[in-house]
Amino acid sequence: MHDVVADEPLRRVVTGFRFLEGPVWHPGERSLVFSDIPAARMSVLSADGEVRVFRDPSHMANGNAYDRQGRLLTCEHATSRLVRREADGSLVTLADRYQGRELNSPNDVVVARDGTIFFTDPGYGRAVPYGVPRERELPFCGVYRLGGRGLELLTDDVEGPNGLCLSLDERYLFVADTERMHIRRFELTAGGVTGGEVWARTTGAGPGEPDGLKIDSAGNLFGCGPGGIHVFDPAGQPLGVIGVPETTANFTWGDDDMCSLYVCASTTLYRFRTRVPGIRAF
Repeated sequence: MHDVVADEPLRRVVTGFRFLEGPVWHPGERSLVFSDIPAARMSVLSADGEVRVFRDPSHMANGNAYDRQGRLLTCEHATSRLVRREADGSLVTLADRYQGRELNSPNDVVVARDGTIFFTDPGYGRAVPYGVPRERELPFCGVYRLGGRGLELLTDDVEGPNGLCLSLDERYLFVADTERMHIRRFELTAGGVTGGEVWARTTGAGPGEPDGLKIDSAGNLFGCGPGGIHVFDPAGQPLGVIGVPETTANFTWGDDDMCSLYVCASTTLYRFRTRVPGIRAF
């Protein structure tokens, strides 16, 4: 574990929120955008340490990701949309329906190097406190791919699809199943996915469950779970847990060296240093 994380304490950056999610680092602007789902507001932490409102209302935004052009993609619980923010600040809907039925509530999103988009669609955004109560139109929770072939359902075999990330070579897609307390690994193919075996389980003491996932530049997988952030080597062997005092939902690397791990944990944004840097979004 000491080869991966630094011998520095977890530091509180800012607090006073309701439930934080979806942190993303903009390397050019040196800023961090993150969501407060119940407050229906997105905020931005600037390079000088100031926190200001980024988008209000956010339609109970959850996960965020930058595409290769530096445009922000956001999952909205209240509208069941995946949207993209254009340079002028306008929003373009990328996905809101599958086969004519409204999506459940897009949750988290990741973008491949070729621009292909992957996102999860559980039902959490159709209930309080993280969404707007309403009946579901789809009878399953899906993991989707959005690219040259349009919107494709990759699998409906994940009970609570939540965080997701790609392997370093982008051959595999990792998906956190919150309900089953494990992480699945799917091999991506031109026609969809194969495999889907349980790659790792997140167990232990403390609050938390499988949620946000990220890969560092060495291929180690970081994932939310009981007690904080669980770290696995590229083969799926557990390396340890970064303890966080609040339920941890998501995280991302930032700062100029990409060695600062910004952690969204309930009411507080924390910062932790790692020895291995993360990967720039663009």
